[in-house]
Amino acid sequence: MLNLGNLKKAKGSTREKRRVGRGKGSGMGNQATKGHDGQKGRSGKVHPYAGFEGGQMRLVRILPKRGFTPPNRVEYSVVNLADLEKAFEANSEVTLELMVEKGLVKNLKHPVKILGRGDINKAMTVKAHRFSNSAKDKIEKAGGKAEVI
Repeated sequence: MLNLGNLKKAKGSTREKRRVGRGKGSGMGNQATKGHDGQKGRSGKVHPYAGFEGGQMRLVRILPKRGFTPPNRVEYSVVNLADLEKAFEANSEVTLELMVEKGLVKNLKHPVKILGRGDINKAMTVKAHRFSNSAKDKIEKAGGKAEVI
């Protein structure tokens, strides 16, 4: 009968712990499973830091540095007029919440900018943080309004 007093592990389910660095008689003598001499055979850090190339000039330092990323850059969620044309009906008011609901904008973490790719034939009032000049012209040409929030 099986009970807690006579439980045993299945044969071959466990191994003896590997005792590294305990001399030749351990079966793992000489290099203690670390191969031959060299930086990786020593104890401690193997590499001083990421990108270290053995004392050779690092690639990161050789390549030219170009450009500039302004620290206060504003990143916009972009919606094109073609998407608005498909998602909304004529004479409707397009707000940020409706754009999120229809899946045109993922979330309102970033401000929304309307771009002029595609055509719009329906008159609608579009509310967003920014509009490109071409988008504003096309919306107004179709009889709608482009309102900046």
